[in-house]
Amino acid sequence: MSVEIRRVGPEAAADVLTVVRAAFEARPPLDPPAAALTETEESLAAKLAAHGGLLACVDGEVVGALLLDPVGTTTYLRRFGVLPAAQGHGVAAALIDAAVEASDGSHDLTVVAREELPETVRFWERQGFREISRESPNVELRRPLRTHAFQVPDAESMRDLGRALAAQLAPGDLLVLSGELGAGKTTFTQGLGAGLGVRGDVTSPTFVIARVHPSLVGGPDLVHVDAYRLGGLDELDDLDLDASLDEAVTVVEWGEGLAEGLSESRLEVSIVRGDAPHDGLDPRRVEITPVGPRWHVLSYAALGLRGRPASRPGP
Repeated sequence: MSVEIRRVGPEAAADVLTVVRAAFEARPPLDPPAAALTETEESLAAKLAAHGGLLACVDGEVVGALLLDPVGTTTYLRRFGVLPAAQGHGVAAALIDAAVEASDGSHDLTVVAREELPETVRFWERQGFREISRESPNVELRRPLRTHAFQVPDAESMRDLGRALAAQLAPGDLLVLSGELGAGKTTFTQGLGAGLGVRGDVTSPTFVIARVHPSLVGGPDLVHVDAYRLGGLDELDDLDLDASLDEAVTVVEWGEGLAEGLSESRLEVSIVRGDAPHDGLDPRRVEITPVGPRWHVLSYAALGLRGRPASRPGP
């Protein structure tokens, strides 16, 4: 199935309305009902005239649509829908990719989902969105546009990704890893260690908090930190990581919300479980977000695995 995405304006209001009604009427009844069901051709034409939208077509037939709504530094994806018969064929993902390209100038994409629809929330999470607020019954989720996502089918591919990234690392680099237990953070770090050529087996440092792996090839050491058991910034400071930050590559697992203050530049690596395991594979989605001036030169193409850009690398 080949999906064609078109940028559209008010002339496409009727097509957008057809998709919105079919998609939202197919969902379970909600209380209060979805606001999308109150849309008319006239109301959609006005919104399309303001900021435009996207239509997804297969073999010339309209199968999906969304409205673009830039607000401040983010772009909201409104009235996102795919015809029930076309779901599960990559239409939604193609719309999201096109929305990234159409949102030039925004820092991120934002969607609003209903908390009564956990599968919908889970879909957005698999597409790299993270919950930023919840005001019942709405859940707001956001995806940074500078993020680049890689589909990783198995553990060896996870190590390969870490190994490829290691080739671009230098002394002083900081990586902050996040993901649920068993997501693959340590597996990713094993690949980094192999790529850096450091001594010792890279294992979870949970019980020692921090472990140093010296370089065997004259490169930077690897400092591997597990912040899971740390109670806050004070305990992280007690590790005295500043002493090694300039000379080593530092990887902090469970470091989100704690390690950001260690450096103005960092790579945020989030590992998300994919769909249910199948055919012997247990897939993951690895999202790499560069923060700070150090990473303007990061090459995603050199990482090798099939990646889906969320946009241009950003500061």
